[in-house]
Amino acid sequence: VQLQASGGGLVQPGGSLKLSCAASGIIFSINTMGWYRQAPGKQRELVATISSGGSTNYADSVKGRFTISRDSAKTTVYLQMNSLKPEDTAVYYCAWGNKYTNYPTDYWGQGTQVTVSS
Repeated sequence: VQLQASGGGLVQPGGSLKLSCAASGIIFSINTMGWYRQAPGKQRELVATISSGGSTNYADSVKGRFTISRDSAKTTVYLQMNSLKPEDTAVYYCAWGNKYTNYPTDYWGQGTQVTVSS
């Protein structure tokens, strides 16, 4: 599975940004896609996941502000990020798991930088 992420950029605090990640290759019908992020000097952390069945999972720090979704073909995952804060600044990575899991890690996309700053 290959993952291609896009949509990062610079946004002011309180602003919004939408990330996309398209999957290609051999795709199993049962899977989980997700987003992680890594800020400078910190460990990579899970942001949100969505299974092929539609179940979602969010980190407490983004609940109510971020929304993860998938397209009808279930090969593209989106992360709508609202009410962004400076602490959301990080490199965001999309990930794929070949099963239902809260921590998809079988495949990784390239990171996309999100910077929240005035």
